[in-house]
Amino acid sequence: MPISLHAAYVPSALQMLGTARHLVDTAEKWCGENAMSEADMIATCLYEDMLPFSYQVKCVAEHTQGSIEGVRKGVYSPDLTPPPATFDALRAKLAGAVEAMKALTEEDMEAFMGQPMRFEFKGNGMDFKAEDFLLSFSQPNFYFHCATAYDILRMKGVPVGKRDFMGRVRISPPA
Repeated sequence: MPISLHAAYVPSALQMLGTARHLVDTAEKWCGENAMSEADMIATCLYEDMLPFSYQVKCVAEHTQGSIEGVRKGVYSPDLTPPPATFDALRAKLAGAVEAMKALTEEDMEAFMGQPMRFEFKGNGMDFKAEDFLLSFSQPNFYFHCATAYDILRMKGVPVGKRDFMGRVRISPPA
């Protein structure tokens, strides 16, 4: 039996949104225990030409909720507004994305199948079918940004490991 678009996208989006929330909570706790300011952690970059922790977390929400909103409009352009500047604001951004993902039904997602979709950024564009945009562009992006947020915490010495990145996996009940 083929997998539905909803099954291929929504549970993974929710998993990474949960991971991003856990990373924010862990960063906040670690900052309090290690005399690092919230502003410094939020502004930390993995490398000088990369964007900060706050941007990475914001992008997990943008490539989940924002991508669905883009599919509905038929065009997605990245949100270039500054990322949230506090841990609480990052949590609020993620919470909104979780609500949006949980509200999606199988029917909503299947209705997207075959719809034309355009990605536009700084005068460049790429044309997709909605399902290809979500699975070959949006999904790799939310994994990338979540992994980069994780990597920033590791670089700063925050004790997170693979289980912190994996988040809540979907385990089948015993047979």
